[in-house]
Amino acid sequence: MLIMGIDIGTTTISIILMDTAGKLLKARTTVNHQSFLNGEYPEEKIQDPEGIWRITKEKMEDLIRMYGMPDGIGLTGQMHGMLYTDEEGNAVSPLYTWQDGSGNLPLHDKKSSADILKERVGAAAAGYGLTTHYYLQRKGRIPAKARKMTTISDYIAMKLCGHRSPVISADMAASFGCFDLEKKRFLYEALENVGVDTSFLPDVRKGYCVVGKTEEGVPVMAAMGDNQASFMGAAGSVCRESADMKKTAAFAASQEDTALINIGTGSQISFLSETYCPCEGILESRPYMEDRYLLVGSPLCGGRAYAMLEQFYREVSGTEESFYETMYRQAREFVGRYGADAAWKVTTTFSGTRDNPQERGRIEGISGGNFHPGALTAGVIRGILEELHQQYVKMCELTGRRAGRLVGSGNGFRQNPLMQELAEEIFGLKAEIPEYQEEAACGAAMCMETLLM
Repeated sequence: MLIMGIDIGTTTISIILMDTAGKLLKARTTVNHQSFLNGEYPEEKIQDPEGIWRITKEKMEDLIRMYGMPDGIGLTGQMHGMLYTDEEGNAVSPLYTWQDGSGNLPLHDKKSSADILKERVGAAAAGYGLTTHYYLQRKGRIPAKARKMTTISDYIAMKLCGHRSPVISADMAASFGCFDLEKKRFLYEALENVGVDTSFLPDVRKGYCVVGKTEEGVPVMAAMGDNQASFMGAAGSVCRESADMKKTAAFAASQEDTALINIGTGSQISFLSETYCPCEGILESRPYMEDRYLLVGSPLCGGRAYAMLEQFYREVSGTEESFYETMYRQAREFVGRYGADAAWKVTTTFSGTRDNPQERGRIEGISGGNFHPGALTAGVIRGILEELHQQYVKMCELTGRRAGRLVGSGNGFRQNPLMQELAEEIFGLKAEIPEYQEEAACGAAMCMETLLM
């Protein structure tokens, strides 16, 4: 089968065509959609949903002209953010992205909408769809024609199918916040007790599903969360024994042994759990397929620590030339001569942690014998990985399992062989690199294939 996978990211749109018989990419395209808008309010981080739809449609048509009509379309994209649609299914608001800051503004008794929902309902934070919705509702800023709220990826599904009302997966619904992860439903009663208008919430499907067809009769899938899609695309092949999505044990069998680390601007580690594990602090549990969950750890600084160090070196040198190549060479030479254990001990919690926002990073183990920039760079790389490993250890405690495979993705990991080697040392597993960089789009295509089998 020829399956199209679409990933609507915060800054880019990636579209692939996958020949699923051989897991071969026939075509791929990635474009910066440049859809950010100047908001009326300083806290707003908003985008143009119609602009995103226009670019997506244009790039889809380009690929279809060259390679033919796909047998199905899988969707994924940025989580947490939301937009409003009217009775006809058209956007009547901007996309309030996951970066939107309105949820942190004082709303009542010096408390923000995020504070109120977190205390009285459930998991909530600034940028979560329901947090933004509650703030806009209290401020009287919901458009008069608005009837439903949805994600940008599911809005694309609506446009492709000509639907008037959104249907979303539990992945995306949970990213709005205030969601019962075990029952796979919003916490309607608690939300209403706080005064949240829940009539805007979309219909939720527990598992992945086909929501409709295009004018040409091509089935379209409700969007997966980008984290879930990346895990599916990077962590292993789709199990082909099951044509029924209810048989999710078979579908997930090839992935349950995998720990996935993603390091780019941020960093993240994901590990499959067969059951729901209540999480607090440094970990969260996210829906995955119909009856599985992903345990996810996301350090607040993560891969950005490496970029911060590069910026530091540039400021010291007084130049705007990139220092990444020099950093890597010096770190490689230092580790090759003295070993990784001789590097500085760097704790990369420069932005705090989720359970202790006040925590800050530390640098230790400096001596006359290792006073070298390569020791600092190697220490930062190791610090990023050790923070992920700490979260992995917690995952093992919760699940009672250890990973047999370590898969690494993200440009920060792909482009740094030293980081790969140190990851293997810290995790005690050989690091595997997915063949394709478009992990999320590939995961969406793989899931869509399974729905069609």
